Amino acid sequence: MLAVSHAPSSPPPELQLEQFLPYRLAHLAERISQSLAQIYAREFELSIAEWRILAWLHQRSSLTASQICELTDMDKARVSRAVKSLGERQLLARQRTHRDQRSMRLSLTEAGQALMAEAIPLALAWEGELVDALSGAEYRDLFRLLNKLDARLDQLVEA
Repeated sequence: MLAVSHAPSSPPPELQLEQFLPYRLAHLAERISQSLAQIYAREFELSIAEWRILAWLHQRSSLTASQICELTDMDKARVSRAVKSLGERQLLARQRTHRDQRSMRLSLTEAGQALMAEAIPLALAWEGELVDALSGAEYRDLFRLLNKLDARLDQLVEA
């Protein structure tokens, strides 16, 4: 647990959300997600959850719903609803796993692969427009710093 030290008679430090890194990162991530969601909804009638599932399946070929929950930080109910919707639209296929007959492996159908072939260039173009505000060095530094914070968070969570 982190200890905060200040004299008992002094007021606690002021919190300014604009300068509070967790807030800034969460706020920026939400704004980015909502902006991209407009594109996914308009172009492909996809929700954020559906897009994330399709993107991970595109990257990993097949996953279970539990693995998707872990990778996306989405809860089971949200993943289940999105998987159901994607299945109804025939964008993903389900196949029982050999080890656990209750578990299903999910993968993209041909229609899902075709959709991602259209969606990924749009997502990458949008990302390119966003990071156009950064120099190449700033872009590399941003990822280096994000990786550093991610590793530090792992240490803090384990402690």
